Amino acid sequence: MILEPFKPFLACEFQVKFATQPWERAGARALRRAVFCEEQGLFQEDDADAVDAYAIPIVALSMLAVAADRVVGTVRIHEETDGVWWGSRLAVAADYRKVGALGASLIRLAVCSAHARGCRRFLARVQEQNVLLFRRLHWRSIEEIELLGRRHHLMTADLDHYHPFENAEQGFRALARKAA
Repeated sequence: MILEPFKPFLACEFQVKFATQPWERAGARALRRAVFCEEQGLFQEDDADAVDAYAIPIVALSMLAVAADRVVGTVRIHEETDGVWWGSRLAVAADYRKVGALGASLIRLAVCSAHARGCRRFLARVQEQNVLLFRRLHWRSIEEIELLGRRHHLMTADLDHYHPFENAEQGFRALARKAA
């Protein structure tokens, strides 16, 4: 009798929220380094920049029963000019990329929380491989650009599909669903 190895455990419930605890912020930074430096090679040792000084980090935490386990997704938002907000550094841990809810949930909290803070326009520079996801979430491509040697789209969110969400520090729960 041959026994197949068990698949690694993947949480099926997530808390998507502003990173309010030091361990959440550290986890977001570590995930960004893993994705943008080690995996994609876009930056040498660290992807930190001047925007980090004032950006609001958002995290997706894997939940074990009622306890948060680890940061499995992140994005940051900031207001560049009055009413114009940007999202950037969207990253999901490699082992959680087939969980269809994470990227969309991070994007939703990013735009809805900015909308609650007076956002009139929300923009992002989106890597080519993620454009379809953003289009499905009611984003429109403004122009194609090259950034850090990779094709990106400058995109804007349709705010009519993102109702203001005031309680971003607490956030909301997202359940796993299999990605297409």
